[in-house]
Amino acid sequence: MNIAKLVLLLMVGSFGIAGCDNDAGPAERTGERLDDAGEELREAGRDAGNAVEDACEEIREGVAAEDTDC
Repeated sequence: MNIAKLVLLLMVGSFGIAGCDNDAGPAERTGERLDDAGEELREAGRDAGNAVEDACEEIREGVAAEDTDC
């Protein structure tokens, strides 16, 4: 009886493994595209912030401000 249960368990387990699919579905692909777009927006925001900070520091240096850090 124990062997029959073991065989049944192995068969059920093998069906579960065989049912796994590595191909990404449309929802997963859409999620990945959204993640990529979000990362691009974050990078663009950082770049814009750095450009503003650089411009601020240049202006402060141009007017001989004591504190050139923005």
